[in-house]
Amino acid sequence: MLEWLIPQKQIEALRAVIGANEKFVVVAHKNPDGDAVGSSVAMMLFLRSLGKVAHVVLPNSFPDFLSWLPAADEIVVYDSDCERAGRLITEADAIFCLDFNSISRLGEMGELVALSSSPKILIDHHLSPDDCFAVSVSLPAACSTSELVFRVIYRISSAQALSLSMAQAIYTGMMTDTGSFAYASNRKDIYLIVAELIAAGIDKDLIYRKVFYNYSTSRLRLMGYVLYKKLKIFHRMNCALITLTHDELMRFNVSKGDTEGLVNMPLQRKGVRFSCFLREEVPGKINVSLRSVGEFPCNTLAADFFNGGGHKNASGGEVHDTMEVAVDKFMKAINAYKKELTVE
Repeated sequence: MLEWLIPQKQIEALRAVIGANEKFVVVAHKNPDGDAVGSSVAMMLFLRSLGKVAHVVLPNSFPDFLSWLPAADEIVVYDSDCERAGRLITEADAIFCLDFNSISRLGEMGELVALSSSPKILIDHHLSPDDCFAVSVSLPAACSTSELVFRVIYRISSAQALSLSMAQAIYTGMMTDTGSFAYASNRKDIYLIVAELIAAGIDKDLIYRKVFYNYSTSRLRLMGYVLYKKLKIFHRMNCALITLTHDELMRFNVSKGDTEGLVNMPLQRKGVRFSCFLREEVPGKINVSLRSVGEFPCNTLAADFFNGGGHKNASGGEVHDTMEVAVDKFMKAINAYKKELTVE
């Protein structure tokens, strides 16, 4: 029996918003990942199944390894078509905000969303959401926003309302946001949901191959370079660091998604409990990805040193400075968390 994680009051509020409106836009955070894209596509398809007009609008492009997803070719990207994206947001009766806890996570597109007088509905699993949402389904206990979208569909309609396309998108989001169920996935309900997705017709093995066996030659060469040249292990601190400058990324002709998952690789080494990946995608701006195993709190370290946050075992942040400054922050961070990193 699936636990009712979402309170009934919130389900009724969602049902009321959907019933009272006809035109919807689903938005997700800048630099969208598998969970952002998967949950958004599933929500859009569910709204359409109810006879509504629905579109997904994302701030910028998503990784190519997600382009196979159902209706992915219908996603409107603000960076590429700001006029159409703006029109859809402005004309929407209601806006579903998925997989982010603050409008600021939408980048420039956030201004349009913030200015809209239409109700904004949050479905998310990150901590400390903004208070600007008419309805807020914010549950950090969920493994992913895609899990929450499944629960919304299940409670508003039923498992039978789940189409194959919705199920494929939801599974992709759940799989990618848990590192293929390697973390944040130790709850029975997650696998009850996976069973329902399989019953809806997904081929989970095929989805895995489409996401993870779909890399470019540039990505494969970059992986080799990272492991041989750029991976640094701090043995006494049980942690690892990867750095990639803008010049290095350009040398390998890196495209969107080619660096996805690199931060997880050091965790395969025996003894490594915490991994940090610093990448300079734009000169002077360092994106920070953090991963951990066990009880080490990535999210608090991200907040303390990298102006970020996220989940206990998967977080991020950024540094607006040089790579040298970012590395110095990393060194200060692991020294500040020495007790947590070296605990037996």
